[in-house]
This record gives sequence, structure tokens and C-alpha cells, in this order.
Amino acid sequence: MTRQGLIIAVAAVVAGLFLLGAAPFFVVDVTQNAIVVQLGKPVRNLTEPGLYLKIPFFEEVTYFDKRLLDYDSDAQDVITQDKKTLLLDNFAKWRITDPLKVYQNFQSQRGALQRLHDIIYSELRVELGRHELAEIVSTTRAELMRVVTQRANEKASPYGIEIQDVRIKRADLPEQNEKAVFARMQAERERQAKQYRAEGAEEAQKIRSEAEKDREIILAEAYKQAEELRGAGDAKAFKVYADAYRQDPKFFEFTRSMDAYKKTFKDKSTLVMSPDSEFFRYLKQR
Repeated sequence: MTRQGLIIAVAAVVAGLFLLGAAPFFVVDVTQNAIVVQLGKPVRNLTEPGLYLKIPFFEEVTYFDKRLLDYDSDAQDVITQDKKTLLLDNFAKWRITDPLKVYQNFQSQRGALQRLHDIIYSELRVELGRHELAEIVSTTRAELMRVVTQRANEKASPYGIEIQDVRIKRADLPEQNEKAVFARMQAERERQAKQYRAEGAEEAQKIRSEAEKDREIILAEAYKQAEELRGAGDAKAFKVYADAYRQDPKFFEFTRSMDAYKKTFKDKSTLVMSPDSEFFRYLKQR
């Protein structure tokens, strides 16, 4: 075989291997680590980027991402210390620190992710089960997440995984719990509204009673002053009458009789009396 023919044959074999997916060359990206596996046994741990050789059909390459990765789980139920059920949606930041350990334990990055999910969810259930709902959603959330991150990282380290941060993205009550909580909130608001209305009615009654008492006091005081003034006026009038009578009794009797005639014969009045009555004494005089 000529040299040219040999080159063509080698090129054909290489092309065939590429077509069969068994090329002797593979590339490790700058964002990746790679484990070369020979007949199911890891033989090389490649952490630097570049072009590498492998034995076709005998060796396979499994890639692992060396970047900081996101983990975002589906919402799952967690029970708090006060027996409240939370629908918890959490996420985490993690990375693969030892690809060989990950391969030995899980054979792939997907398997490592599943184990990561189990560890984080387990720690969340344990830690959140030690606290009440109000603490989780308000006061101690940051401290809870710090503890969960630390413990989850301790459990993940033997597998070549580092967990840098665990956070709660959202914490909701299940639908049936939401309805029950809403009903309790509505009942509580109605109770408060009734209490406020009762207190308002009580306060209004107090105000009306105070106003009625003040009214009676003012009226009594006004009546007292009126009677005192009336009494003082009557006393003064009687004194004037008495003084006038003492000065000229006959004239006083005359003027009083004239006043009586004026009031009696007013508006065409009809008066039936004896002509000899003392009332007509001054009418008889000439």
C-alpha cells in the first residue's frame, strides 16, 4: 500500500470513529472537569481545559460543571413546630469540588443533583420543624437559612459537593389552609368590628347621659335664677304698691279700680253683677 493510500485509510478509520461517536479525541472546556472511565472504572481526573486522547470503545468521558450552580426545587410541604403546614419553595447555590467523588457516588451530575435535593429538603424539614410559623416568615428566617446551609454542606461534603447558600424563595399556606386562615381572619375582624361598635355605642350613651345631666343642671340653675329674679321683682313691686298705698290710700284704691275696670270691660265683655256691688262704687259717684 502506498503512503497516500495509508493516509487515506487512516483518515477513513478516524472519520468512521467520529461517526460512531468513538473518536479518540475529546475536549475539556474551561468550565468543565472530566472523568475518563475505562470499562466502568475511573482512570483519569481531568481538571484543566484542553484537547485529550482516549481509547475508543474502551474509555468514556463524563463531564462535570466546575462553575457555581443553581438548584431550584419544586414547592414541597413542611410542618412547623406549631403544626402549621407550609408550601415551601427554596433554592440553593452549590458547586462540585471533587468530580471523582461525585462520579464514584452518583456516576453523573444529575445523580448528584438528586442527592443534593434530598439533603437540603431533609435539613429544611428538621430545622423548620423546630420553629413556629411566625418566626419562619418574619424574625428568624436569616438565622434558619444559615443553619440549614451549614448542616447541608456538612452532609454534602463527603460526596464532593459544596453548598454555599440555601434560601427560601417563597413560603405559602396550602389552599385548604389558606381558606381556613382566611375564615379565621374574617371571624376575628368581625369580632373586632362588633367590639368597636359596642364600645362606640357605650361611649355614645355616656356622652348622651352627660349631655342630659348637663342640660338638667343648666335648666335647674336657670329656673332657680328665674324664680329668684321673679321673687325679687314681686317683692319690689309689692314694696312699691305698699309705699304708694301708704302715701294716699284713696287714690291708690281709685287707680287700682280703674285698672280693674279697664281689664274687665275690655273687648265688649259682658258682666252680670248686682248694681249695688262694691265693684261699681266709683262708677256711681258723680
